[in-house]
Amino acid sequence: MKKRIFSLALVLVLILALGVGCAPKEPDGGGKAKRVALITDLGGINDESFNQSAWNGMEKLKADGYEISYVESEKEADYAVNFTNKTEEGNDMIWGIGFLMEESVKEASKEHKDQMFGIVDVGLPDGEYPNLVGAMFNSEESSFLVGYIAGHVTETDHVGFVLGMEGDVMFRFQYGYLAGVAYAAHELGKDIRVDYVTIDTFGDTAKGKATATKMFSDGADIVYHAAGQAGSGCITAAKEMGKWAIGVDLDQNELAPDNVLTSALKNVDQAVYLLSKRFLEGEDVGGKTFFFGLKEGGVGIAPSSDKHVPKDILDKTAEVEKKIIDGDIAVPITAAEFETFKSKLG
Repeated sequence: MKKRIFSLALVLVLILALGVGCAPKEPDGGGKAKRVALITDLGGINDESFNQSAWNGMEKLKADGYEISYVESEKEADYAVNFTNKTEEGNDMIWGIGFLMEESVKEASKEHKDQMFGIVDVGLPDGEYPNLVGAMFNSEESSFLVGYIAGHVTETDHVGFVLGMEGDVMFRFQYGYLAGVAYAAHELGKDIRVDYVTIDTFGDTAKGKATATKMFSDGADIVYHAAGQAGSGCITAAKEMGKWAIGVDLDQNELAPDNVLTSALKNVDQAVYLLSKRFLEGEDVGGKTFFFGLKEGGVGIAPSSDKHVPKDILDKTAEVEKKIIDGDIAVPITAAEFETFKSKLG
């Protein structure tokens, strides 16, 4: 879903006056600690990717005095049961992490109208779900930046991309990366080959490793993944073969300090924390979708990038980032938009 309902700077998220309206299960301020629960997507709380990032946001809530809890989804059939169980526990707000939960969280919001829910990576029709708030990320923007870096760093003019699952949310990573590589190739006056494969899993690390291993064997020297926990297998392959991997969601350099070139950050923790705080402090955020991109500080490249990426390339990347923020570069999120983007490069 690509409905851009709200695009909100994080600074505004922090300073906007509390809204007036009826929020489901509005905290009563009676001294009882407010409770927030999280339901993970496949991969679990320690996936070293977006589930873990979401939990980091929950831990920030804990530091502020809120009670937090989570339940891990082992399979998609668990989603509905997990939403029901967490509702029955008496939580003030319940988060679902990932677009695979879209139908389950929408059904839960209809069945439990006094319960507030949040969902990551799902855009909502304005006002249709008054007790559900959506958080979306312009992941194509950070993917463009790491693609641009890959295009400048590759020594074989051959890079790769591993996608966990197909879908509008995931295609943001794919086409952003392809566009970033193409932009660098145009700048350098060369052709750069990009291999890309969808592995249909966020949890199978062996499949991620096997896919990246083949890409490296075929001549790629850099592989970017957007595959959740399965992507850690791509990083393992890079480490074992002496190649470069590009991480996602979190700064994944610590997984292979000598082989993770950079990471495309997706600050799920900030969205979970900030939107939870707004609701828990009395604002009606239900029925809305909030977007987090480069401009808002919701996506970016990892702080560890300066370990391996030469300064001159990082400086150029910063210039490209500014162009994206200023609207001078429109990053594609679909195949058609990518073809248009390439045609304009000449």
